[in-house]
Amino acid sequence: MGYTTIDEAPMPQPPAEPVTPNEVIRTDVAIIGSGMGGGTMAYALKDSGAKILVIERGHRLPSEPENSDLNEVYLKGRYKNADTWYNGRTGAGFKPGVYYWVGGNTKVYGACLPRFRASDFEETQHQDGTSPAWPFSYADLEPYYTRAEELFQVHGQIGEDPTEPPHSKAYPYPALDHEPAIQDLADSFRRQGLHPFRMANGLDADTPEKRALCATSDGAPNEAGLKADAEKVTVDPALASGNVTLMTDTKVTRLVASPDGQTILAALAENNGRVIRIEADKFILAAGAVNSAALLLRSATPENPRGLANSSGLVGRNYMVHNSTFFIGINPFKVNRTLWQKTLGLNDWYEAGPSNKYPLGNLQMLGKLRASMLKMARSWAPNPILKAMSDRSIDIYLTTEDLPRRDNGISVIDGKIHVWWEPNNLGPHKELVKRISKAVRKAGYPVIFTERMGIETNSHQCGTAVAGHDPHTSVLTPDCRAHDLNNLWIVDSSFFPSSAALNPALTIAANALRVADSLLATGTTSPTTMTADNRQPTTNDR
Repeated sequence: MGYTTIDEAPMPQPPAEPVTPNEVIRTDVAIIGSGMGGGTMAYALKDSGAKILVIERGHRLPSEPENSDLNEVYLKGRYKNADTWYNGRTGAGFKPGVYYWVGGNTKVYGACLPRFRASDFEETQHQDGTSPAWPFSYADLEPYYTRAEELFQVHGQIGEDPTEPPHSKAYPYPALDHEPAIQDLADSFRRQGLHPFRMANGLDADTPEKRALCATSDGAPNEAGLKADAEKVTVDPALASGNVTLMTDTKVTRLVASPDGQTILAALAENNGRVIRIEADKFILAAGAVNSAALLLRSATPENPRGLANSSGLVGRNYMVHNSTFFIGINPFKVNRTLWQKTLGLNDWYEAGPSNKYPLGNLQMLGKLRASMLKMARSWAPNPILKAMSDRSIDIYLTTEDLPRRDNGISVIDGKIHVWWEPNNLGPHKELVKRISKAVRKAGYPVIFTERMGIETNSHQCGTAVAGHDPHTSVLTPDCRAHDLNNLWIVDSSFFPSSAALNPALTIAANALRVADSLLATGTTSPTTMTADNRQPTTNDR
C-alpha cells in the first residue's frame, strides 16, 4: 500500500511488553555498524582504554573467485543482502543499493574518495532552493580529511582541479594515471578549455598487473585486497588492539531509553534467533542514513511516540541521494581496453560561474562497464550487442546536488522501511548531462546513451538526522551527539545537512575522526568498572 505523503504514514508502535533477553552483554562503547563511519570510529577509539563492541548485522564477505565473476555479482546478485525496501508513494518494493557486510558498503564501493569542496560547507543558492550551511566549516574538517586520506591510502594530486579546497598536506600517494583511452578523453576535454583531473582514489592500482586484478572492483568486492575498504583499513586494526570486539550476524532492532528519555540504556539485538541485550555507557550509531533513522523510529515508546532523538520531528526527514545519471559514450570504431577507468574527474561546473548561474555538479568515471552489467539493466538485449557496446564505450557517472526537503524521507510501517523521494534540482542536472554530451561527442564518441538513476540507487544516501546548533531544526549537535540524548552519537552520513555533489565516503570517515577526537578530549570514552556478570558475545572476532 502506498501513501500520498510521508506525513500520512503511520508511526511505529511501541512494543506491547518488554523483551526478555537470552543474554546480557556489557561494554563501555557500543558501535552499531562497521562501515565507513563505524569502522573508522572503532579505529579512532581503539587505544582509548575503553572496551568497545562493534555490532554488525552481516558477516565477513568471503574472498573468493566469484568476487570478480560478473555474472555472479551483477546477474545473480551474489553479494546483495539487504532487505526489500518500499516506495512510500506507490508501495512498490525494491532492492536498495546497500550492503550488510563487515566493512559495509565499502566492500563493493569504487573507492572514489574526494573531499567535499569548501563551498559545500557554506550556504549555497541552487536553482531549486538553498543548500544549507553546515554547523562547522571546511577548515574545521580539513585536518581530519588529511588523516582520513592517510588512513585510507588515498591516491591524488593537488593543483589539477580548480575547485580543490586547501590541503594542509599532500596526498599520501601519487594520483593514479589514466590508461590510454581515458588519457585521450582528458586531453580532448583540455583542448576544449576544460580542467580534467585525476580523481582521488583509495585503490592500490599503480601497475598494469594490479589494474588487471581491480578491473571489476567498482560495485563488486576485490579478491586481491587492493581496495581500501573499512574492514581492511579500520576494523581489522581495531580488533588487533585487543580493546575492540566484533559481533557479527547481529541486527540491532531497537534502543532502550531511560524513563526520562534522555539516556540510552541498552540496545536489543537479534543473533541467530536469540535476543541479546547490549548495555553500554555510550552508543555510536553508524548503520547508514536510512537504517540509523529507522532504528530511532523503531525505538518509539509511549513517552517518545515519534521515536528517540526526535523532538524536532526531523528523524528520517531531509533524505538525499544525489541526482545521478549513468552516461555511456560509444565510438563504434574504437575499442576501449581500459582496465581501471575511475581515474578522471571534472568539476568545471561544480560551482556557479560565468557560464552557469547555479552549480551543476560533478563528472567521474564508472568502473569499466561490461556486458553483464548492461544485461542487468537491459535483460531483453542480446549479449553480443551488449558486448559490442561495452567494448567500445567510455562510462561516466554524473551527479548533481539533491536539496534537503522535509517531505523526502523514510518511515517504518509494519516493521518495513518505506522511502519517500521526489527528486529536485533536476534542471541543473539536465544541463550537466547536456554539456557533458557535447564534450564527449567532441572527444570522438558520437553515440550517447543516458539513464537517470531512480529511488533504488541510494548508495550516497544522507541527511536523515541532520546536525546543527538549534535542537528545533536539527537532530544532532555539531559534534554529532543527539540533542535529546546524552550518550548517543551518529557518525554515518545521517548528519549531512546537504548532500553536496560528490561521493560521501571520505567525508564520513573524516567526520568520524573529528567526533572521536571530541570524545577523547572530554574523556567521554573513559572505561567503566566491569562487573562479574559481563559476558562476551557468542559470535565475535578479535
